[in-house]
Amino acid sequence: MTVPNTVPTALAPEPVDHAIVVENLVKRYSGRPVVDGLSFTIRRGELFALLGPNGAGKTTTIEILEGYRRPDSGTVRVLGLDPWHNSDALKPRIGVMLQSGGIYPAATPHEMLQLFASFYPDPQDPQELLHLVGLEEVSHIRYRYLSGGQQRRLALALALVGKPELLFLDEPTTGMDPQARRLTWSLIEDFKRRGITILLTTHFLEEAERLADRVAIIDHGHLIALATPRELMQYEAEHVTVTAIRDLDVTALTRLPSVQAVRSLGEGRYALETGRPMELLVELTRWAYEHGILLTELRVGYQSLEEVFLRLTGNEIRE
Repeated sequence: MTVPNTVPTALAPEPVDHAIVVENLVKRYSGRPVVDGLSFTIRRGELFALLGPNGAGKTTTIEILEGYRRPDSGTVRVLGLDPWHNSDALKPRIGVMLQSGGIYPAATPHEMLQLFASFYPDPQDPQELLHLVGLEEVSHIRYRYLSGGQQRRLALALALVGKPELLFLDEPTTGMDPQARRLTWSLIEDFKRRGITILLTTHFLEEAERLADRVAIIDHGHLIALATPRELMQYEAEHVTVTAIRDLDVTALTRLPSVQAVRSLGEGRYALETGRPMELLVELTRWAYEHGILLTELRVGYQSLEEVFLRLTGNEIRE
């Protein structure tokens, strides 16, 4: 029997500080679990990054949270509502920034914002949104002629029209140049200061590292890590991470007296295992000086979020 969208399911009392609750979520395609027993919560006002390699189940999870897919089992509550059965009540309270699609190619930013504003009883002013995302000068240019970064900024503005309590940002800075990306980061940080709950997906690990209060990493439908970026990046003190302007000789690094093992992380980065990190720093800098090698970064006891991701999943995160 199909349950109408207007009929709410019986709900347990929802913690007032939780915007999203996911418990033992399962979704299968052709009998194969894509999301397999996934559980996590997102607090109100939190900026939460959900990361995973291709095929990890990340997109399916978010589509279930947005009410576009029905879970096979488990419990999902978004702003205290079941997103599948209570979608009509939930949709006006959330903003969704899609990765692509959903915008008429022949429409202008001004026309799209006016259209979306007509869907809400108390929308954000379209002109203010154009100013906010820096699209005033191209507000009457057809969407198909906008740059990739301008199209992403319009998608962000459209997600904000309804003054959402909860914002889903799917790859928000894809296609943006570094200046536009950092401007968008500042906007997202401002949304968080206003108390908007934000669920972020991104393939820029630096983005999650800078913006997120907490990060969840999923792979093969399972949660494999959930903590603050600092907690995830904390590493054993017996490790030193080094970055150089060119590839280093791993064999030569292994010969340094305090080095126990060396692992290449790619792109001129190396993880050195040691029982004497302070001595190793001295040996490493002396060795680099003698060989005319510029070391651009040295870290003791922690690693970047990208390094954590690679270590846990064995995969790069890609668009």
